[in-house]
Amino acid sequence: MTEQLEGAPVAPVSVAPAPPTGPHDVVEAAGMPVGSGLVKPGYDHRLANEDLAPLKKQKWTSYNIFAFWMSDVHSVGGYITAGSLFALGIASWQVLLALVIGIVIVQVFANLVAKPSQKTGVPYPVINRAIFGIKGANIPAIIRGLIAIAWYGVQTYLAAASLNIVFLKFIPGSAALLESSFLGLSTLGWISYAILWVAQAALFWNGMETIRHFIDWAGPAVYVVMIVLAIYLVSEAGWENISLDLSAGEPLEFWASIPVMLTAIAIVVSYFSGPMLNFGDFARYGKSFEAVKRGNFLGLPINFLFFSLLTVITASATVPVFGELITDPIHTVERIDTPFAILLGGLTFVIATVGINIVANFISPAFDFSNVAPHRISWRMGGMIAAVGSVILLPWNWYNNADAIHYTLGVLGAMIGPLFGILIAGYYVAARQRVLVDDMFTMSEQGKYWYTKGYNTNAVNALLLAGIPTIALGVLPKLIADLGGFDISWIGNFTWFIGCGLGYAIFVILERRNPRVPNLADLSEGVSDGTVDVAGGTIDVASVTAAK
Repeated sequence: MTEQLEGAPVAPVSVAPAPPTGPHDVVEAAGMPVGSGLVKPGYDHRLANEDLAPLKKQKWTSYNIFAFWMSDVHSVGGYITAGSLFALGIASWQVLLALVIGIVIVQVFANLVAKPSQKTGVPYPVINRAIFGIKGANIPAIIRGLIAIAWYGVQTYLAAASLNIVFLKFIPGSAALLESSFLGLSTLGWISYAILWVAQAALFWNGMETIRHFIDWAGPAVYVVMIVLAIYLVSEAGWENISLDLSAGEPLEFWASIPVMLTAIAIVVSYFSGPMLNFGDFARYGKSFEAVKRGNFLGLPINFLFFSLLTVITASATVPVFGELITDPIHTVERIDTPFAILLGGLTFVIATVGINIVANFISPAFDFSNVAPHRISWRMGGMIAAVGSVILLPWNWYNNADAIHYTLGVLGAMIGPLFGILIAGYYVAARQRVLVDDMFTMSEQGKYWYTKGYNTNAVNALLLAGIPTIALGVLPKLIADLGGFDISWIGNFTWFIGCGLGYAIFVILERRNPRVPNLADLSEGVSDGTVDVAGGTIDVASVTAAK
């Protein structure tokens, strides 16, 4: 293999223009929009399609980004997570402080991961080609895709549980469908799961613009229902019976509460670790980096704090109203036992779960699997691979098994931190925010990101060196405790930070010892340097970088 000299021009690549893929032909015939990227004549069809190429236009506003985070936050999982923080045994002001610190950390990291994709107009797996290499980028893509498939199935199953409640209330005869089962799920469960599976697939198939309109509406809709639910329960309970402290027993002393506060901060960051890593897939559509940052500010600290307060007020009101603390909003609505409330609440939480499922677990694996073979797998086909895979996993069987969740998703989830750290180190430190956009779409050995046979060994080695100890810290403490040894399972709350720090540090050290990421300081043509914004979403990113 021939090493490419720094600053040397890339040799012309005699590659035929990327042909439309088969799946694109199908969706075009059906009247559906294809991807909005510009595939240039020199792009290799093994690396480019209309979904992965730099966007022709970037037009998402701050509100669209705000709505994205609303879809992530306003879910059953977000409700339960926020409520659980107020039950940790620390004072309410300490919980709020931990929430503020945790969500500000998420905001900072979301901004960091947003910039490379927003400036280049490409999704997460493509920007990783500049760090891991043209072929090496498939490693983080496949890891991320497998994580998303698992959680896609779980979230669809949880939404199906909400739909079951609606069926049982309004169609009493459907209770008979609970008596028969197949592969561990009742007949009614299969019906609800199938309805939601098809609905999500239809929404996804219509493309990113339809998804954008859906999340613009879904997040606020959940807010309206949550506010109505809170007002109803507070009026039933009486404001004097509402407390922000949901914990049982004596409160912790100040110094004893510090580790608990740190745990609460870590829980907040860990909860958002998946959407943070995926965020570049959405930030690429932002009309400017400033618009993305404004959306992050509104959607994270402002939105999350308000939602958390709304959650704890609602949960607190369940104690005087129902005689017990209920932290699951689905069960809260079910206990009200009013047909309209059950219908409205059940369908709302279905919508909320579909919203987070689409943005967190459907779109990203679609890009990931398309990245593996763009000429054969379109974004839509990649998404359908994820959807089918989610059924094959039979998530209802292992979701109720705490050990299965811990040891399967624990291993995959432990890789999120290292992947995040390596991307940040690669883009901001090694590449100094300078990316040769067109070279991410060439298989030429003279391309800047060919590295060694398509792999940057520094990135691959950093992933291994950071991933192995992070997985061990995420899995072994529980295994040791289950076998009767000492219990340090609390460290599992911090594996994202540990993995991220290790990935960042190891990659920086390896790059300083043996630099592989190209230094583009002497090259300007076709380089995105982290400063160019697309004015008003009307300028083609590829044209901007080419003309620079």
